[in-house]
Amino acid sequence: MDTSTSGGGRHRRRIRIAVPVAAAGLAAAVAGALLVSSANATPSSALPTPVLRTADSSPSQAVLEKRVAGALAGDDTAGRTTKKASLSASTTPSHVDPKIIGGTTTTITTAPWMAQLWYYDEAKGIGFFCGGSVVSPTKILTAAHCTKDENGKTYDWAANGAIVTGTSQLPTDTSLNGGTVTGVSRQWTHPSYSPTRIDNDVAVLTLANPVTVKPIRMTTSGDTTSYASGTKATLYGWGRTTSTTQDISDVLKTATLPINSDTTCAAAYGTDFIKGHMVCAGTKATGTDAGTTTACNGDSGGPLIVGGRIVGVVSWGVQDCVAKGAYSVFSKVSTYVGAAWPRVEDTNLNYDHKADLWVRNPSTKTGYEKDSNGTSFATRRSTGPMGGVNVVLQTDLNRDGIQDLVYRDSTSGDVYWAHVLPATGKTATDKIFGSWGTRARIIAPGDLTGDGLPDMLSVDSAGVMWEYPGKGNGTFSARVQVGTGWSQYNSVRAHGDFTGDGKADLIARSKTGSYVYLYKGTGKTGSGAFSTRIKVRTWADYNVFDAVGDVTGDGKADFLARTPGGTLYLYPGTGKATTEIFATRISVGTGFQQYDIFG
Repeated sequence: MDTSTSGGGRHRRRIRIAVPVAAAGLAAAVAGALLVSSANATPSSALPTPVLRTADSSPSQAVLEKRVAGALAGDDTAGRTTKKASLSASTTPSHVDPKIIGGTTTTITTAPWMAQLWYYDEAKGIGFFCGGSVVSPTKILTAAHCTKDENGKTYDWAANGAIVTGTSQLPTDTSLNGGTVTGVSRQWTHPSYSPTRIDNDVAVLTLANPVTVKPIRMTTSGDTTSYASGTKATLYGWGRTTSTTQDISDVLKTATLPINSDTTCAAAYGTDFIKGHMVCAGTKATGTDAGTTTACNGDSGGPLIVGGRIVGVVSWGVQDCVAKGAYSVFSKVSTYVGAAWPRVEDTNLNYDHKADLWVRNPSTKTGYEKDSNGTSFATRRSTGPMGGVNVVLQTDLNRDGIQDLVYRDSTSGDVYWAHVLPATGKTATDKIFGSWGTRARIIAPGDLTGDGLPDMLSVDSAGVMWEYPGKGNGTFSARVQVGTGWSQYNSVRAHGDFTGDGKADLIARSKTGSYVYLYKGTGKTGSGAFSTRIKVRTWADYNVFDAVGDVTGDGKADFLARTPGGTLYLYPGTGKATTEIFATRISVGTGFQQYDIFG
């Protein structure tokens, strides 16, 4: 992106920004039913408030600003690697690296979800910069080469990272230029990321505190239209603006690039281009800045946008970005949304990327948290008295990265939302629905509508399912009817994406025949919220089911089933929307008959 210096003659940053050097281096009518109380309202029946964990404390503002300053002074490249990548028969550069040249200046209001990723490890003397996208108030989508080095070793973003949002300008030594700086609490890198091939180049950072900027959604797994040859895509970033220096832009830049066919990309890059995993965009580089529009160093991890959704993450390109015949290469988000989305919806009780289990003992009325070890659960931890309730669900209605509990008062039928107030670490309890005592099912499936915010479902006494689109703050839009006939099921459970397409699904078991059905989420609202059901199992041997998300930590939603004798089985998800939806069951323990409510 062509840019000029800004502010009193100050030089632009010279950061050899994150991006590996290879096919590597640059490598997206509640009508009376809805009641919302004040933030600290307590249940009318004085029900106990569960003791929920708060997230790890974020570093101080001073520490975060020090990290930004250190990264500003850094001269390192994230995920650097070296390899040959054929461009064409006549042009074969010896190196390629992740790397806008030929763009225009824009403002943060056009791309409010843009994030600056600053990394500074003082002990090791490493400082670099990446781009990223806010895909949820606590989640940043970026490139894997921004989270791992060329040897596959992890950059510790919690210990050394700082994320700046809400500004189109890069910081100076003394100012964030209107931006907000936030720490990182944890990170996820695609488990199959290859530093040498820059393959599977996607990662998700979880912020220590939610940001208020408007998120942007990733595209869906079934999206083919956005990748049609010639489709106009929009690139955003602070990367290099010329091939002749390492300077990056002080201000946010944008450019329009046409999507290219896989054939075109493979002709340019040969086997370095991996069909299905990568997409390339732009017109052929001319060999110089003139006539070239491309991503460049510093744009790594940033988004390529089509139709208001991220379709690509800046991954790699040729060294200095403008070699004749070259294109910018991006990770193909439709391929990775299934793996990345569980990380966006990964709120769990102990913040480790594996979904945990909440249960209640009916004798003592005590609630317990049992943290996932992957294929087993750890020793239970009390979350306090939980008497007087008959439904408890695990969710994160405000998308703050801290799991909440939604529960129903067994006397009044009112439904409450227990959530942590990060400023105090205390649990607040709000009434969100009134007089739901006759609701046969209450379900917290996650995001059904595709707006990045968790929604809720209920089934009334007539078997009608209603959808309540969440607003991300514990309130909901007017309910929408999904369909009828749901009284035929004796269990309807949901939390997460069972099919690997980035959309929340449902699992239901029929009263007659004990048939288990998958209802695939479509991302639509109302009657079109789910596809035609698919019969996936016959399960007569269980009397309790639970869906809490990704228990194993592999990026796929899992399912739990308990026998009358108290053995709890884990059914690992496969991501397949067929009878092979679950892998072979794993016993995760006995004695679960002592619990009457599963979250």
